[in-house]
Amino acid sequence: MYPTDASHHLQGLKLAFARAGAGLMRLVYPPVCAGCGKMTDRPAALCPVCWGTVRFIEGPFCEITGLPFDHDRGEGLVSPQAIADPPRYAKARAAVFHDGVARKIVHRLKYADRADLAPMMAAWMVRAGRDVIDDSDVIVAVPLHRGRLFSRRYNQSAELARMLARLTGKPFLPGAMRRIRATRQQVGLGLRARQDNVRGAFLAVPEQAHRINGLKVLLVDDVLTTGATLEAATRALLRGGASRVNVLTFARVASQGEETLYA
Repeated sequence: MYPTDASHHLQGLKLAFARAGAGLMRLVYPPVCAGCGKMTDRPAALCPVCWGTVRFIEGPFCEITGLPFDHDRGEGLVSPQAIADPPRYAKARAAVFHDGVARKIVHRLKYADRADLAPMMAAWMVRAGRDVIDDSDVIVAVPLHRGRLFSRRYNQSAELARMLARLTGKPFLPGAMRRIRATRQQVGLGLRARQDNVRGAFLAVPEQAHRINGLKVLLVDDVLTTGATLEAATRALLRGGASRVNVLTFARVASQGEETLYA
């Protein structure tokens, strides 16, 4: 009995030290709002003011692209844009619009080593994308080219995908797709330039084909802007054997025009 009691005692000590360490870290680095930097009661959270400014994406929206309509057109309707130029992916969903506080959160995850924001962001994505999550078998993140990965130290999309896998139980396949060509930053490029920039940039790794062959893939990225990157990645996954690709992002840019809820 003694070894068992000793083991329990040791586990209790470890837990006590862990709690003490967490308390010390909160004193040295108190939790602050991910939007404005004001102190909050827990890490990676928003204060009430910032929370109130986030524009969550709610229905009614296009069943395919996930872009909100200007008024309620009923369930399951598709936008003229999706009919005229259907994307290669089956459905796309996003949690919030890419502006204000949400834009700051994305930038901090992407450029300021704030990987601690990924759990909060992924939780919002689960709420927004339950239908595409349920309709997918595995999760794949949009990969970075190795040169950009080296400079950033981690792939923000992979961090979101990893947290989504933990929250949903869906397998995350980090090596299933590779970015085989270094591309320019998409920021500042028009739609045609973005499409040209990422054409042929992705490859579903042949040695990993058995992991996606015949399966429905949930493709994860941080932001959907024109959709050019996600379209290129979707093509690579379909060529690699995926039966269907759904898209889930944390944020999306609100397009101008009468078919959007926000101009």
